[in-house]
Amino acid sequence: MPTSSQGDDRHSPAAISALGLRKSYGDKTVLDGIDLRIPAGSVFALLGPNGAGKTTAVKILSTLIGADGGQAQVAGHDLAAEPQAVRAAIGVTGQFSAVDGLITGEENMLLMADLHHLSKAEGRRVAAELLERFDLTEAAKKPASTYSGGMKRRLDIAMTLVGDPRIIFLDEPTTGLDPRSRHTMWKIIRELVAGGVTVFLTTQYLEEADELADRIAVLNDGRIAAEGTADELKRLIPGGHVRLRFTDPTAYRTAAHALHDATQDDEALSLQILSDGSQRDLRTILDRLDTAAIEADELTVHTPDLDDVFFALTGPATLPAQPEETAR
Repeated sequence: MPTSSQGDDRHSPAAISALGLRKSYGDKTVLDGIDLRIPAGSVFALLGPNGAGKTTAVKILSTLIGADGGQAQVAGHDLAAEPQAVRAAIGVTGQFSAVDGLITGEENMLLMADLHHLSKAEGRRVAAELLERFDLTEAAKKPASTYSGGMKRRLDIAMTLVGDPRIIFLDEPTTGLDPRSRHTMWKIIRELVAGGVTVFLTTQYLEEADELADRIAVLNDGRIAAEGTADELKRLIPGGHVRLRFTDPTAYRTAAHALHDATQDDEALSLQILSDGSQRDLRTILDRLDTAAIEADELTVHTPDLDDVFFALTGPATLPAQPEETAR
């Protein structure tokens, strides 16, 4: 479930905005004029096939690389004119951990504190608070190389928070984590947003976007193919239906005769009726069943999910499966 309680996003201040962002590598266009507007205190998820340009978008918006065209503002600062101000306001966690495995978790944190020019006392205080917040206090004195994947990812985010950023870019933050660690990361992301942080998330897990994001954009062939809430995107795709299943062949044949517009499956004794899944549509179907005195043994509702949306917008052969764009 989305984490923020925002109303109409159009009236919320934008933490990140972009207009016509373009980027090419040689003769390959990676971003072909994308527009974004991400309200403060929300989670925005960018989905796309491997190589679609998700990591490139993160790198541009976090000032790691320059765009070839277009303009953007992050935390109220122009990306091209005020890159240092942008860097001071953001944190970035990549799909591969920036943790130094040769030193302890605490030393990693103190190194980040030094980079942010905190005093020794302030650095130790901030490090201790964040290590406790991310349940890493017991492991703080151990080399980070001994940490599990989930612990390293938590340490990575803790290091990102040393500078108290109000905008965080999470580039595939749960890639390679087991389900328990992924759910722990989801909890951390929700807590960050509850504290007013804006999260720009790229992910290869459609369930993750559905769970966390207030708004989702699907990137394909360098362009935004669709953008909206998870529910809005699902409504773009036809294919919702109500399925009626019968155990009595006679009841099935009676129902098939009465519901002539239903798709029949004689072997499974089931009927499928197109539906958008709305309450009004379901009430209409139930009224039809009552009028025809039809009693199904089982009624199930299927509405398109983000998998359906992704397949429809990008093609079935391109479902994300592996971390992407690491060479860029």
